[in-house]
Amino acid sequence: MESGPDNPWVIRRRPRPEAALRLVCFPYAGGGASIYRTWHDALPGDVELLAIDLPGHESRFKERPFDRLAPLVAALTDAVAPVVRPPFAIFGHSLGALVGFSFARELRRRSLAGPLHLFVSGRRAPQLRDPSPMHQLPDSEFLAGLRRLGGIPEAVMQDAELMGVFLPVLRADFSVAETSQTADEPPLACPISALGGTTDERATTGELDAWRVHTSAAFERVVFAGGHFFLQTERAELLAWLSARLGRITAAP
Repeated sequence: MESGPDNPWVIRRRPRPEAALRLVCFPYAGGGASIYRTWHDALPGDVELLAIDLPGHESRFKERPFDRLAPLVAALTDAVAPVVRPPFAIFGHSLGALVGFSFARELRRRSLAGPLHLFVSGRRAPQLRDPSPMHQLPDSEFLAGLRRLGGIPEAVMQDAELMGVFLPVLRADFSVAETSQTADEPPLACPISALGGTTDERATTGELDAWRVHTSAAFERVVFAGGHFFLQTERAELLAWLSARLGRITAAP
């Protein structure tokens, strides 16, 4: 992967300077830019993918992770806004959906160009409180909650040394996701697509539909088979749908 020497936030695996559209992708809790490392092959050739790496994750593992949303979004926008040239869209899964949405709002506060489209995946609308917060649970209960969600290989879960390093980052990410409070602001001007899994208890259809109030443009809810990590288990179906949707965006006058 490639990133700017002075900007570890943005990872470009295949730079496309003349791209018709850039897709800025935000990771879920505990994840990093590698989540999206194979997406280039399935997306339209005129779309450039920019994957976001947050402090404390993957290549930035030596940095302290953020545990609150507001300072994370402020630092993120300082670093990312200068290198994300419009036109662009945003995709985020779970925690990434919240961060991507908050990034779009922060761009508007700074009178900067915003996304043409916002894809929020596997995340209840931000005005809805989490009924079962996990970030302060004892290790045993926190690990049990992670197992229920899926997404982390069992071999990793069984590696006590690795999880000893990984758990503080996960707790910080869950704290960002579970302690955020959504300010009362006008809806975004871009369309929003809320994506979910049929069996995801952390983002039900009703909780996905609640994203509707955050756009003054078009809204759609799209549901795929699978649970919270349907973007892994239903990867081909998701990317086929996303590619078609991005193609319509780039073809629009």
